[in-house]
Amino acid sequence: MSDSEAEFGLLETDEAEGVGDEWEEIDVSDTEADRIARKRDREFSEFRKRIKDADQFKVEASVFDDATYGALYKLVQDGHIDAFGGPISTGKEANVYTALSGDEEVAVKVYRINASDFKDMRGYLDGDPRFEGIGSDKKKVVTAWVRKESSNLKRARRAGVRTPEPIAVERNVLVMEYLGTEEGRAKRLNEVHIENPETAYEVVKEYVRRLYDAGLVHGDLSEYNVVFHEGQLYIIDLGQAVTIHHPNADEFLERDCRNVANFFARQGVDATPDELLAYVKEYATPKDDDDTAPGSDDDAVPQGTPEDRRED
Repeated sequence: MSDSEAEFGLLETDEAEGVGDEWEEIDVSDTEADRIARKRDREFSEFRKRIKDADQFKVEASVFDDATYGALYKLVQDGHIDAFGGPISTGKEANVYTALSGDEEVAVKVYRINASDFKDMRGYLDGDPRFEGIGSDKKKVVTAWVRKESSNLKRARRAGVRTPEPIAVERNVLVMEYLGTEEGRAKRLNEVHIENPETAYEVVKEYVRRLYDAGLVHGDLSEYNVVFHEGQLYIIDLGQAVTIHHPNADEFLERDCRNVANFFARQGVDATPDELLAYVKEYATPKDDDDTAPGSDDDAVPQGTPEDRRED
């Protein structure tokens, strides 16, 4: 990064509109993708064959079930995807591809239903009030995970945290803003030379606070999911982010602070996990309406339980 590129700026924040999706039940019933897969008409069958034969999907053909093809087909029908590109990244849980949506390039994240980290997924969903009663059905867990990622991205953006904008969700597929250029995807912090690490740290530090202020903990924050795009820092991979009501929220927050502070300390910044955690705890107020620090105070999380609020 050049010196000019390192002058990161923080976003203005939207005012909170109620409690958002904090206690909204997530629908994990069959989607149109499942119905398309069961119907198996001629047009869908031809689409499925074209995708299966495409070079960028061949290697994953064995883990894409018919309903995944149905989800892609539905997203094409709805105008969210016009043409598929190549893979951006591959992982244990999901692959990310580029695609065209009109004149815009988008990212298409396809989660495997038979994800090898299925048990880890459950650990983040269990205890999140938005995902109670999902059970152990793999399809439902992955469907919930994708909707959770979209929900978390929206909430983070409302809180003034730069993230990819979610565009559409269908079953186990998420379409979102593509962070990158014609030269490729945006680079992670561990992949670039940071000429102004002190400023970068202050931005990420404020992002952690804003997320917590909005009732979220990233849960896996590190230099691997903070990217540099168009002169700004973005947080990615919020699928595992939990609300502050999650039983492991404090543990996840401490881990986020440790990962972030230790990375920037290696860049020469005077940063410690304890200092970062203390900053978040002192200046984020997720359960009241007091602004205690400059910037965001989304306060998207209500006090009490669902039962308390139903009695109001």
